[in-house]
Amino acid sequence: MPPNSQMTFRRTLACTLLTLCAGTGVAAEKTLDIGLSDSLTGPGAVYGLAQANAVKMAVEEINGSGGIKAGADTYKLNVIAYDDKTNPTEGTNAVRKLIDRDNVKYIVGFCCSGPTSAVASFIAKEPVVMLVGNAAERSVTTLGANNLLRTRPPADFTGAAAGTFVAQKGVKNIAVIGNLDISFYTQYLEAFEREFAKAGGKIVARESFGLKDRDMTPQLTKVRALNPDSLLVIGYVEPSAFVYRQAIEMGMNMPRFGFTSGSEEQFLKVATSEQMEGVWDLRPIELTLDALGPVARKYADNYSKKFGTAAAPSSPYAYDQVYVLKHAIEAAGTATDAAKVAVAAHQIAIPGEAVMKYLPVSGKMFDQSGQAYTANGAFQWQKGKWVFVSDLPSDAMLYSDYLKSLRK
Repeated sequence: MPPNSQMTFRRTLACTLLTLCAGTGVAAEKTLDIGLSDSLTGPGAVYGLAQANAVKMAVEEINGSGGIKAGADTYKLNVIAYDDKTNPTEGTNAVRKLIDRDNVKYIVGFCCSGPTSAVASFIAKEPVVMLVGNAAERSVTTLGANNLLRTRPPADFTGAAAGTFVAQKGVKNIAVIGNLDISFYTQYLEAFEREFAKAGGKIVARESFGLKDRDMTPQLTKVRALNPDSLLVIGYVEPSAFVYRQAIEMGMNMPRFGFTSGSEEQFLKVATSEQMEGVWDLRPIELTLDALGPVARKYADNYSKKFGTAAAPSSPYAYDQVYVLKHAIEAAGTATDAAKVAVAAHQIAIPGEAVMKYLPVSGKMFDQSGQAYTANGAFQWQKGKWVFVSDLPSDAMLYSDYLKSLRK
């Protein structure tokens, strides 16, 4: 074939192939930027760094399996991350940069309630979808933002079940030590006290510590003088671990209950396993392999191999966010119309890739307030590790109706 004829043939073949591809709907591959705003430094980094790792892992999995298909397009995800430093102002600044400068339509992360609540207060006015992870402040999903969804249940959903559990253990008088100036901890405590009192229980002391406090002997000395049956410790992992350790050092050998989350590795940076022995953590089930299935085991194994450390129990809240986003975009058939994606997210069933054990509401993952519910559990430290002991009875539908009544 002469050179000119060869060139004409190639052009014709190329045009034919393009026409055929267009006619069969072959997807064009694009990049979809998603934002991550989380506590990468500051007191919340123990949760935020783990969430950021979980997002990275989910994104790599999704990209490796072909990306997200929306209509005629396929998207590979790219994460743009900012540190909120566990600070409301920094959290607001981070999200404003993601929206105004980086033009993202989807934002994940949000481990801590302070910065999350600040962002939730204005996000309804923005053309984005906000997916909240570990932040447990109740009002996050009562502000009327239909473009906000949260994978972790509010703290008081868990607190009520915990109060009943402690009463069933025969406790009558309990002393509380915790981050009592942080609203989601006080919400947990209020619900705890309500159910505990129904069974005749009484809170005999309320002592506070700050995020950076490490010497808990003043609070423990006051508590010891009241001779309570047990302790309830509510707060971030590190200061809570100091309470557990120092209580034993002061000879306070009484039952210790908590609401902290956190991995064995995180607690053992402060306390010995012997000092932690017997401590209860009454919290969402989260990443407890004994209570979950093969998806969770695979997640834990992959996380450990990838990052060289055990996955924090709350980290899958962020991992599950990314798969919620994937399924919502695919259901909506668009990655560019965030409003349609928000509507689709409210309608999806629990994704098969979800690590956490969610309680469906009317067959869906999220209720009308954009809230998901994980099962609650009682965990005890036994011989160096957290052991899942039992479920805590929790009524997602009943709480969902209550949350709806608070919506603004």
